[in-house]
Amino acid sequence: AIGMPHRSVHAIALRTAAVAVVAFGVAYLLNRFQGLPLALLIFLVVVAGLDVVLRRTHYGRQVYALGGSIEAARRASLSVTWVQTAVLAASGTMAAVGGLFLASRITSVSQSSGSGVLLVNAIAAAVIGGTSLFGGRGTTWSAVLGMLVIQSIASGMAITDTPPAVQFIITGGVLFAAVVIDSLSRHTQATRRRA
Repeated sequence: AIGMPHRSVHAIALRTAAVAVVAFGVAYLLNRFQGLPLALLIFLVVVAGLDVVLRRTHYGRQVYALGGSIEAARRASLSVTWVQTAVLAASGTMAAVGGLFLASRITSVSQSSGSGVLLVNAIAAAVIGGTSLFGGRGTTWSAVLGMLVIQSIASGMAITDTPPAVQFIITGGVLFAAVVIDSLSRHTQATRRRA
């Protein structure tokens, strides 16, 4: 029991060092190319901050509990309405920040800026990253990983000059496969619990 805190401090130091090496390596490569984009730094700070909020705070545990089961959260004396309102407010704020990022990238704004394949890609990135559409599971970093996967697919289709309609079909197929896998895994877990 005495060595346990030391091990956790050692593990945290090791993880921090690994993240620092990767971050400095990426920053060095980006700086050699065209400079380090400010939007990327803001994005990483926001993702890291949200990860800390979700995994290390009482509010984050409430969000996961509510996503797992609203009725169970209500029976555990959680303020369901307050948590839902706070999550919707945070979601709206993140959508606004995402809109600012999009406007800075395309240097223009119109009513159709956030429609079309962008919305499908956002949902697909979260689901591919392991976020459950049924609630209660997922992390911010896994959503970033899903975003990288879906963006690499989109970049590949752009390089091969795939028509937009086919891009919708392929992205929708990937999203459908991820949802089916998520549904099957939840069904398997529920079956194991009953047994």
